[in-house]
This record gives sequence, C-alpha cells and structure tokens, in this order.
Amino acid sequence: MDPRFREDDKIMDFLLTEEHLMIQKMARDFAQKEVAPFSMELDEKSEFPSRHLKKMAELGFMGMMIPTQWGGSGLDMISYVLALEEISAACASTGVTMSVNNSLYCGPISRFGNEGQKKKHLIPFASGEKLGAYCLSEPGTGSDAANQSTTAKFNGSHYVLNGTKNFITSGPHADAMVVFAMTDKAKKHRGISAFIVEKGSKGFSVGKIEKKLGIRASSTSSIILDNCEVPKENILGKEGEGFSIAMNTLDYGRIGIATQALGISRAAFEASVKYAKEREAFGQSISNFQAIQWMIADMATRIEASRLLIYKAAFLKDKNLPASKEASMAKLFASETSNFVTNKAVQIHGGYGYCREYPVERYLRDARITEIYEGTSEIQRLVIARHSLKD
Repeated sequence: MDPRFREDDKIMDFLLTEEHLMIQKMARDFAQKEVAPFSMELDEKSEFPSRHLKKMAELGFMGMMIPTQWGGSGLDMISYVLALEEISAACASTGVTMSVNNSLYCGPISRFGNEGQKKKHLIPFASGEKLGAYCLSEPGTGSDAANQSTTAKFNGSHYVLNGTKNFITSGPHADAMVVFAMTDKAKKHRGISAFIVEKGSKGFSVGKIEKKLGIRASSTSSIILDNCEVPKENILGKEGEGFSIAMNTLDYGRIGIATQALGISRAAFEASVKYAKEREAFGQSISNFQAIQWMIADMATRIEASRLLIYKAAFLKDKNLPASKEASMAKLFASETSNFVTNKAVQIHGGYGYCREYPVERYLRDARITEIYEGTSEIQRLVIARHSLKD
C-alpha cells in the first residue's frame, strides 16, 4: 500500500457522488449552451471571454475550492476538475482563465495569506467579482523558476519591485496578481518572496500583449514593474518563502492545465466520432474502416488514462497528501495526449480538418500550449524522475 495512505483511507472511489454529478451536469449545460456557440467567434477575434466570466461567477466556478467564508464555493478538487473539463471542452481559452483564477491566484492566497489579505484580496476574486493572475515566468529564465531577475527591496514603509514578468495569462484584464521577486539574491531560491500586486499600483503597467497560435481568446501579456510600490502588508507569507509557495501552487496549476488538455481532447474526440459516422467514402461510412477505428480506439484509451491520472492527483490533494509527482504525471500525459488526439482528429477529418469551418483546427492549435505552460513536458519528466528515484 502507498505509505501516504492510512489503512482506513479509501484509495479511490471511482463512482462520482450525486453532488459531483450535479456539478458536472450544471457545468456541461452551461458550457454547451452558453460558451461553445461563441468559442469560434472569440478565437477569430482574439476576444477575451468576459461575457462568460460573470455567469461562471454566478455558478460559483471562479473560486471552487475556496471556503465559503472567503467568497468561494467550498467544494473539493474533484468538483473543480469536473467543471473545468466541461468549460475547456467548450472553449479552452475560457477554461484557462478559470484555471488561473482558481488555482494560481486564489489558491496561494487561501493557503498562505493572512486574514486581512483574504478579506481584501481573496473574497472578491473567489466570488468572481475580480480576476487574478500569477507572475512567475520571466523573459530570460522560462522554466528556471529559481533564477528570478525581478527584485524587491524594502525601504522602511513598502517594497519596491523592479523587473518584467512574461507570458502572464489574463495579464491585461487581471485586477491583482501574485508576483514573485528576489528579496535576497545571496540566498538564491531561498531569497525569493511572493507579493500581492494590485493593478493600478504606482510603477505597475501591462506590457506587450502576445499574438498567439492558440487559446487566442485568453489574454497573455508581459507585466512591467518599474519601481512598483507594494505595501508591506501585501507580502504573501514571509520573506524567503516565495519559491516554496510557487512550487506548492504549481501542483494545483498543473492539475488545472491537465484538465484543460483533457477538455480539448474530449471535444476533438467527440467531433471525430460524429464526423466519422456521417462522412462517407467508397460507398460507406468511414467509421467502418479499420484505419479510422484504430485512431478512435487510441484516442479513447489515452483520454480515459488522462482522466484517471487527473482524478488521482485531485484525490490526493483533497486528502491533503503529497501529489507533486502525480500532478506532473497528469499534466505530462494529458497534454501529450491532447496533442496526439487533436492531430488524429484533423487526420480523420481530412482536408476539412485543416479548415477553420471545423472546430478540430482550433482544438489542434489550442492543445499545443498545454505541453509548454506551467512547466514544459521536459520539466514534468524531471519532476517525475526525481520523485521516482527518491522513493
């Protein structure tokens, strides 16, 4: 038995509860009726999905795992991944906006913030009144999260931050962000601290807005901190705790991106099954051809395996058990599956799959980023290997 489990713990119950099924249905109904019909338009216009966020807030989707006293829904992580899969299957851009607010912004403030920070910087974000972002990546570091160039110096009354953060999801639209900066370079990664930085702070500005291959309705930008003044009460945790906060947060974030990838995969798979049954060639449905059947079988198997890896990682988090390896496994496998599945979906659709008239072209573009952000596939393999060799 896995030593992380007590004997009286159930390893996993594969049957969803009635509450889980209700949340899943509510998310699916909303996603298919109110999100999916606009997903192509949002992609074409690179339009931020503001129209969906208000309704998602009303449904409690913007702070699902946050306790109700702090503006959230007070649900478990299984509920979160069930809802996120449905939203992502309808629109991956809307899905990642939901994921970042839940896991990368609200999550660390809920776990590491004090009461005052939660009142001011968590309640309006978990309730969906405001939107949060997460600033870790930098132009010159990428996956090297321990090598932060952004600095934070305390001047006696407040911190002064200087640096540039790169590829920030929801950057142009976020009301506040969790920002990581070096408070003591001599201590290397142990000298990194986390801060809550509000939009409109002196010295804060949104930089270049990226034009992307996929998830085009998700806004992505750089964030510029030029002698940005941050009140001392906005430090999250203590000085030097930033790196551990970042790594803890990324466990949750990676489960979120794995779920986004799963949603994309499922949408591409369902579109492929429908097309294969309707499309005829050589006098019969192409679903009768073994070549198509084998692709469908491989797609279905990898999707189900992705889902189970995600559920296991979420289950461990709900049990407050270590899940870094499992989160990385879920993120690695689900993202690579998403690229595999969407590529096969285009192949099944043939020439039509390469045209924007059919959604599988968008699914293929959206899937590509899932192997890159919140830790590349190469980083996930490093994490998995280190944990496996340590066990």
